[in-house]
Amino acid sequence: MSTFQPESDDLPALALLAEGVEFSLFASEKKRIYRLSFKPDHQVALLQGEDGARFQTDHATLVAQFPNWTADQTLAQLWDQGGYSWLATEGD
Repeated sequence: MSTFQPESDDLPALALLAEGVEFSLFASEKKRIYRLSFKPDHQVALLQGEDGARFQTDHATLVAQFPNWTADQTLAQLWDQGGYSWLATEGD
């Protein structure tokens, strides 16, 4: 399994949860911190606190409603319709 090690010592290592051609999703061990990235534009949303809790709920709801969707379909829905793109900054 792939991991992402944040540059900040304040953040734990994040494990890969889902990956597609356009999106990837990493999460902390307790799933309180998420890193959602849109690869083509090198945009990253780091979600923690209230945003992380909302993302966890939104992601679980979509996966339950559409279990056959690919990672890109699910994460694109969250990115665009869920509004998480508004929290993104430039990143790797």
